[in-house]
Amino acid sequence: MHKDLEEYADKLPLKLLQEIEESCPAGKLKKVAKKVFEEYTIARIDAGEAVGLISAESIGEPGTQMTLNTFHYAGVAEMNVTMGLPRIIEILDGRKSIATPSMEIFLKSPHNKGKDVKELALQIKETKLGELVSEYGMNIVDLKIDVKLNVDRLKEFDIAPAVVAKAVEKGMGADASVKLEGDSLTLKLKEKEDNRGLNALYRLKEKCKDVFVKGIKGVRQVLPVKRKDEYLIITFGSNLKKVFELDFVDTERTTTNDIYEISEVLGVEAARQAIIDEVFRVIETQGLDVDIRHIMLVADTMTASGEIKGITRYGVVSEKASVLARASFETPIKHVINAALKGETDLLNSVVENVMLNQTVPVGTGLPALITKKGK
Repeated sequence: MHKDLEEYADKLPLKLLQEIEESCPAGKLKKVAKKVFEEYTIARIDAGEAVGLISAESIGEPGTQMTLNTFHYAGVAEMNVTMGLPRIIEILDGRKSIATPSMEIFLKSPHNKGKDVKELALQIKETKLGELVSEYGMNIVDLKIDVKLNVDRLKEFDIAPAVVAKAVEKGMGADASVKLEGDSLTLKLKEKEDNRGLNALYRLKEKCKDVFVKGIKGVRQVLPVKRKDEYLIITFGSNLKKVFELDFVDTERTTTNDIYEISEVLGVEAARQAIIDEVFRVIETQGLDVDIRHIMLVADTMTASGEIKGITRYGVVSEKASVLARASFETPIKHVINAALKGETDLLNSVVENVMLNQTVPVGTGLPALITKKGK
């Protein structure tokens, strides 16, 4: 660190000091650091400020103006992305199963300039047997199904018939034997009590359609797109861990909109950043303006325990120490009865419980308490 910045080492965050040092001429470092410190001091929140209340107001008020829209990628089946208020609710509730999981897969050079992008996208896509078949034939007498493979589709996906036969054999397990002849597969029901009749044959036909052949499980649809001057692959469906194993993927920028998956693969700090990014993206798309610090506070609250907890009675609210604060959110009778059975004590340290009891709330001028010694 430059000697002119040393006096601000314990007054300003390290990141700000680094930015000053990188962007300012050596002769002006002291002057700029002084000005930044003044602005930083003004921007700091006073002790006792009700930041939670302000953040709730700042996000909630614009939230009432959000639309209930879904973005659709034209020309591609299933490629929908939940946006607007439903997406905000999905994130802040901390839902493990989201409506439209999606990934943005960034590619390494030279693929990000357009080389073999379509082929790479098809490598990622989850391919099932049903997509590679042109015709099914059912032999009721011999309890067999003849599956004619679509040669053009096999070439497009770069899959050999032998690979398909192996995948089907694995997928069928003990239910049927598989035989490959040219570009046709024959599936014969194995002799079991359950494997008799037309119903068993029909079930086998439906089961074989869903046999996984190639690609990454969970990635149901892919779409190569050009953004500015580079190509990337947008997916419907998510499997971040498997995508990271591919050598042509830029793992530093590739991401998913599934917060729990990010937490599992990259850790809770990455999940916190993902919550901030996802909420901010929705707000920005809607043309609204919310200070990012409000969103950061919500993300910190959701991830402070080391795992993701939604702003619900099962998540963040359930961890509140105050009985009255828990009761004020939802299911009050349950919380009051449980607290009475356990003999809990409410110390009335926070805002909600004091509002309920018509007392001064411990924020702002209500925060400090004056203690004096009574004279004789």
